[in-house]
Amino acid sequence: QVKLVESGGGLVQAGGSLRLSCAASGGSFTFSAMGWYRQAPGKQRELVATADSGGSTNYADSVRGRFTISRDNARNTVTLQMNSLKPEDTAVYYCNVRNYISTVNNWGQGIQVTVSS
Repeated sequence: QVKLVESGGGLVQAGGSLRLSCAASGGSFTFSAMGWYRQAPGKQRELVATADSGGSTNYADSVRGRFTISRDNARNTVTLQMNSLKPEDTAVYYCNVRNYISTVNNWGQGIQVTVSS
């Protein structure tokens, strides 16, 4: 059973930085994309950034240039470095692992990020 454990997050002022980490266990992630999604109050969950096992990355337009996703295939971890944070980045952030073949999605429990103005 896949387990995703998130860490990091918290409260920061606008313009500040935070780092989110996610450790995956309980499976093989060679054929999986790992990434982060977020959900703000009253809004749908949206993609933030993903990284595949070959190193290709994908970012939402709203975070490109401010956020950096990195993946360690040996440790099965994915990290999201968030810089120049804005109040609109406030949301619950979820770690996600999606298997390319089975298309099964696994989610972390979510972690709060709050950016004050």
